[in-house]
Amino acid sequence: MTPTAVLEKSAANDDVDAMATPFMKCLVRLMRAQDTYDAWEGRSDASILTDFIVTKEQRREIPIIGDPDPDVLWRLEIFYSAVGLAIEQETGIMASPMMKMSHEGFGRVLLTTGRLVVVLKTLRDVHRFGFENLSKLAEAGNKLVQDAAEMVGKFPDVAKY
Repeated sequence: MTPTAVLEKSAANDDVDAMATPFMKCLVRLMRAQDTYDAWEGRSDASILTDFIVTKEQRREIPIIGDPDPDVLWRLEIFYSAVGLAIEQETGIMASPMMKMSHEGFGRVLLTTGRLVVVLKTLRDVHRFGFENLSKLAEAGNKLVQDAAEMVGKFPDVAKY
């Protein structure tokens, strides 16, 4: 087996592991819920998430300064909604996302539970939003969920209020 084939097989295994995480299951569920005309019915879960993948080569082709495309903003909203849904599954407390974005692609997203802010993220260069592969996507989402769950654990009374 060639070194490239070994790397591709390893990446495929990593993607299978990534798809099994609770965050990725939430993301797939939200994406499938957006498919009102069943256009994605026969597609695999991983193929539905390909729009979230932006390789280094693709990122280099995107200008440094640019206005975010409506599709990119939609994917950004879906991503953070999936984070909120996964937080709710993890903690049993609903997490609501709020996003404020300028037309230039700069802004902020926060997720709250009760009166507690569990995720606060400054967004820059949103027009280049994406992840290198499915494993990186899962890693980013899972980290946000775990950090939020820890915050809820530290301040449960504020989170439930």
